[in-house]
Amino acid sequence: MNSLAPYSVGTCLTSLQPQKRNHSISVTVTCSIQVPQPPPVLIQKANQLSRRDAIGFSLSFGLFHSLLQPIVPTATAAAEVAPCELTVAPSGLSFCDKVVGTGPQAVKGQLIKAHYVGRLENGKVFDSSYNRGKPLTFRIGVGEVIKGWDVGILGDDGIPPMFAGGKRTLKLPPELGYGSRGAGCKGGSCVIPPDSVLLFDVEFVSKA
Repeated sequence: MNSLAPYSVGTCLTSLQPQKRNHSISVTVTCSIQVPQPPPVLIQKANQLSRRDAIGFSLSFGLFHSLLQPIVPTATAAAEVAPCELTVAPSGLSFCDKVVGTGPQAVKGQLIKAHYVGRLENGKVFDSSYNRGKPLTFRIGVGEVIKGWDVGILGDDGIPPMFAGGKRTLKLPPELGYGSRGAGCKGGSCVIPPDSVLLFDVEFVSKA
């Protein structure tokens, strides 16, 4: 057995056949060459690499495709951007529907979820459930929240009820908010000063 090359594997067989007629010798050399195959581990790694490259290409293409798509504002976003004129109800509460919900309306005594942003009349935000990442859960219409919320969500004279998915701005006079006592008072200062007019952007998420 002879090595044909440093990086190949093969064998050569030599046979000698004497020739009687002319007293010569016929030499026959037969060689077989085996082409080396890569070890199974290398094959597996190569397959993994090809699959990884394919996945990477797909992700890159998907990201590139999404970046080319124009951003189309939804009807909800368009409605929120549109000017909102407040309507004053006989109770003194003012409201404006930014988005009219399409779900069921709240029922008195029902446990519901609502997101909100509360602001003073000067625009200062004093509280926001969005910042906490969790809507407020409460029982509507039974005094668990300020009266302006109960009537502003359930509806009242001149105020239509809210439906799940709806977004409404409420402007509450002091008597429908925290009144003369204010809220969050400590050491002579209050988060909500007494007799404050309050503005709430309320999103009726769903029943709880």
